[in-house]
Amino acid sequence: MGQLERTLSIVKPDGVSRGLIGEVVGRFERAGIRIAAMRMLHMGKKEAEGFYAVHKDKPFFRTLTDFMSSGPVVVMVLEGQDVIRRNRELMGATNYKDAKPGTIRADFANDIERNVVHGSDSPENAAKEIAYFFSVLDIT
Repeated sequence: MGQLERTLSIVKPDGVSRGLIGEVVGRFERAGIRIAAMRMLHMGKKEAEGFYAVHKDKPFFRTLTDFMSSGPVVVMVLEGQDVIRRNRELMGATNYKDAKPGTIRADFANDIERNVVHGSDSPENAAKEIAYFFSVLDIT
């Protein structure tokens, strides 16, 4: 059995506007992943740029931060055994066309950036991303 981990998950503006919050949360819960913290917020452009600062030199940075600041998102701390890997499997490949059938992105995404969900890709990034949105007092 793997180690207990925490990771950040975001239901992106397209997932929120399409009414997919419950579907995404339900998939996590059915997979035995615990939601340790959750809230809805609307990032401004500066907050989105800060969150995605690691990508600031990439060609998609402007469109990604425009999109992520275009409407409300739901940010969550997920907890469980090997939760980083498990969450990434549930989400599916970043490019929804490459995502395995039955994953969140294969089932609901229709654009490489507007792909419903975000998830941390490593323990180091998970710690940074969780701290961007939550204090230790927010996480149960």
